Amino acid sequence: MLDAQPATAAVPRRTPARTAGVFAAGIAALAVCAALSLALGTRPVPLGTVVDALFGDDTSRDALAVTGIRLPRTITGLVVGAALGLAGAVCQGVTRNPLASPTTLGVNAGAALAVVTAIHLLGLTRPAEFLPFALAGAAVAAVAVFALARGAGDLDPVRLALSGTVLASVLAAWTSAVLLTSEQTLDEARFWLVGSLASRSLDMLVPVAAPLIAGTVLAFLVAPALNALSLGDDAASALGVPVARTRLIGGVAVVLLAASAVAVAGPIAFIGLAAPHLVRAVVGPDHRLLLPGCLLGGPILLLAADVLGRMIVRPSEIEVGIITAFLGAPLLAILARKAAR
Repeated sequence: MLDAQPATAAVPRRTPARTAGVFAAGIAALAVCAALSLALGTRPVPLGTVVDALFGDDTSRDALAVTGIRLPRTITGLVVGAALGLAGAVCQGVTRNPLASPTTLGVNAGAALAVVTAIHLLGLTRPAEFLPFALAGAAVAAVAVFALARGAGDLDPVRLALSGTVLASVLAAWTSAVLLTSEQTLDEARFWLVGSLASRSLDMLVPVAAPLIAGTVLAFLVAPALNALSLGDDAASALGVPVARTRLIGGVAVVLLAASAVAVAGPIAFIGLAAPHLVRAVVGPDHRLLLPGCLLGGPILLLAADVLGRMIVRPSEIEVGIITAFLGAPLLAILARKAAR
């Protein structure tokens, strides 16, 4: 069991009233994003029709579009966004690196390569079949990054970021090589690889439910210990926190959360990087508040990006993975310069 008691003194406390107000505002913002996701698209639907479709007996064309297409898409966005936001927060806490995320550490790239390889060799076509391969690829990539970063000494945050970037680039190149060898694989994987919430059914969430729940439980289990880990390995050990066990449990949580999200929606970038930073600016660095905040912040960002992608080129749409990459690249540059200073 992780001894989290000494870690709480390292984190400034915030008043319960302010904390409650922040989370109430986050829930309200998430409700607005969900409502917009249900109402906006190729054909806008009035909010009254949305309510009737969800809670009444409206069977009009617009109502069927809400319940049959947009509701599963919105729920998928909520689940995937929460998983990515939580995984990113744990990544940054475990590595003590503000640039860490499932994307920058190569976890998403490992999952993507494994899934594309499975599509190529086994002829998989349904995202529900991708989960075991995504989990395996994410786990191997995570172990490789930590092994490269650790070397002969202690885990260095800068070396970790460089190792993750290099490995992600190599895995992406291998993924491209696999796609170029088979036009059929390219056709099957291209829309999934870009990262999308479109055409996702609720049945796709069933296979990932168990790893998502397990990853969430593990993430909250190490939350207090991550507060002590932010002081450094030596200080955390002096406070009685098992550093190696904390990193192991946190790493398993990241693999479970990120791989599940990738299996459902593809390798969506930057949600895991941006959500923790935005939430941390509001609730502070205490992981006991940061992690539940990311359960709200991740879906808010993902649903907002998905709605934006549906609106800017109507009646067509831009996949959410393209939107998050376009918006996230400047954020990564800003964070990198800030970390360098």
